[in-house]
Amino acid sequence: MAVPIAVLDCDLLLYGRGHRTLDRFKLEDVTDEYLVSTYGFPRQFIYYLVDLLGASLSRPTQRSRAISPETQILAALGFYTSGSFQTRMGDAIGISQASMSRCVANVTEALVERASQFIHFPEDEATVQRLKDDFYGLAGMPGVLGVVDCTHVAIKAPNAEDLSYVNRKGLHSLNCLMVCDARGVLLSAETHWPGSLPDCTVLQQAALTRQFETELHKDGWLLGDSSFFLRTWLMTPLHIPETPAEYRYNMAHSATHNVIERTFRTIRSRFRCLDGSKGTLQYSPEKSSHIILACCVLHNISLEHGLDVWSSPATGHMEQPEEEYEQMESMDSEACRIRQELLLTHFS
Repeated sequence: MAVPIAVLDCDLLLYGRGHRTLDRFKLEDVTDEYLVSTYGFPRQFIYYLVDLLGASLSRPTQRSRAISPETQILAALGFYTSGSFQTRMGDAIGISQASMSRCVANVTEALVERASQFIHFPEDEATVQRLKDDFYGLAGMPGVLGVVDCTHVAIKAPNAEDLSYVNRKGLHSLNCLMVCDARGVLLSAETHWPGSLPDCTVLQQAALTRQFETELHKDGWLLGDSSFFLRTWLMTPLHIPETPAEYRYNMAHSATHNVIERTFRTIRSRFRCLDGSKGTLQYSPEKSSHIILACCVLHNISLEHGLDVWSSPATGHMEQPEEEYEQMESMDSEACRIRQELLLTHFS
């Protein structure tokens, strides 16, 4: 019996425990229910990711048995959806916690490289009109191209620029600026802003503002809450509505803008690494920003595959500082004129 034991020990030393069990896990051998409960997504969705990311994850290696793209994707999905490396998924696919961390880094990089492919505003007229029609169907608000808001994701204290990431609750976070459509599909996601910046400052400095002021649609607007300033392309609620038309405008605005709050809740529940229940993201601000963006890409891909945005229960908790701001009237006379015309035309 000594010989078989010696052979087994040599195999362990040569390949390591993880590589011995790596090929034993096959997607075909487990149920969709198991995949969804362990990795958050069904089989066909995982196959799609393997096709999408496989070339990026099959990098040359000197190791005789590199971790397959399929296994890397399973490891990353397991982390994104559970928020922890300390789960049964590592044992299930036969890799160590250190290997899981490398897999998360590889898959995150591959998803971030494809962010512009999946997160963008529509460009053709027919799709833009359909976008407006979908929003109008919610509460009768015309001309809406997207709803915008910010949300905070907790991170560990960075080594440098520590205070710039401390939010109003005294926690370290990234302030993420996002825009979604009426279905919850993300049209823009900027995930790198320090948590100390208020929402209005984030928007002022964001690529989104440059995009709308220099490139995008002149015949529509985004909807933002009162933490933002009124602009020609950004309609905000009236601070103190007085007339019936102003009340109707505010109600339609609130009902429409609520879509992005629901989207934030769904992203938190689907990607538990972002919700704070397992602690903060234990990465630098840059790497944490990439993980958030990777989850945003997966969110949009999941909608493309019919995994509905509202299907997940709202669980967990994401640190979300309450904005403290003084409502100020916009100094942009043209923006005020556009909002007043909107009131008179559609809500009077």
